[in-house]
Amino acid sequence: MTTKPTKTTRLDGNPYGLTELPDPPKPPDAMHQRPHIARMDQVLRAHFVHRHDVLVSGEGYLCDVAGNARRSPNPDLIVSFDLDIPPSVIESVANGYTISEVGKPPEFVLEVASETTARRDETVKRDTYASLGVSEYWRFDRTGGRYYVATLAGDRLVDAAYQSIPVASDADGVIRGYSPALGLELHTADRQTVERLGWPITEWELRMGDWQLRFWDPVAEAYVPDLLDALETLAAERAELTTERTARLAAEEEVRRLREALQRHQT
Repeated sequence: MTTKPTKTTRLDGNPYGLTELPDPPKPPDAMHQRPHIARMDQVLRAHFVHRHDVLVSGEGYLCDVAGNARRSPNPDLIVSFDLDIPPSVIESVANGYTISEVGKPPEFVLEVASETTARRDETVKRDTYASLGVSEYWRFDRTGGRYYVATLAGDRLVDAAYQSIPVASDADGVIRGYSPALGLELHTADRQTVERLGWPITEWELRMGDWQLRFWDPVAEAYVPDLLDALETLAAERAELTTERTARLAAEEEVRRLREALQRHQT
């Protein structure tokens, strides 16, 4: 059985002739995953914003050829590096990721557990992502292990087969594993640990799962901020610079007045 052909266009906005893939179906409990996916998407977009060859996207089909889209998975999040096609074109025009057209598979795929997709995430999708050549496949269970076997698990492609990436539970209550593809660590913790460590979190996220996922930058030795955190930091830095500039101008004005007073006294 073949899928219905999708349209291919070559317009000004699609000079690469990418096939526009159909919208994948949404599982009935998709809204429970949404806040976690949204944060991870924002965090990684902000982290790689200086690179114009990196695509951070998700919830579209990931397929080898466009004709197989409807039989292919639609991962929650993908990251692809060193692209020859502008990521904005892939995301806006293709409505998904066709490996044969983009020219390479993504390096990173992540799924967030849901009751309706958990079994496929750990079995069928794992085999599919390996066959598509995805370098790393990660899974995060926002319920702490009710849907997946483990709260956090990752696999790395070695000789066309996945091998488990080491994941450790630390004394501080954080479960962590390192992603060579991203150059970042994935950290997850339950609500009590999150509150104790002071991770930024929204009420929406708390309602949709007790466990949270964050990305840790081992080079900066800090958690990667999301867009809101980054904007707040930028605003604080600008405010500090404004304060310093105001103080400097005031000091310069005081020096000017003192010099004028000294000149008047000398004359």
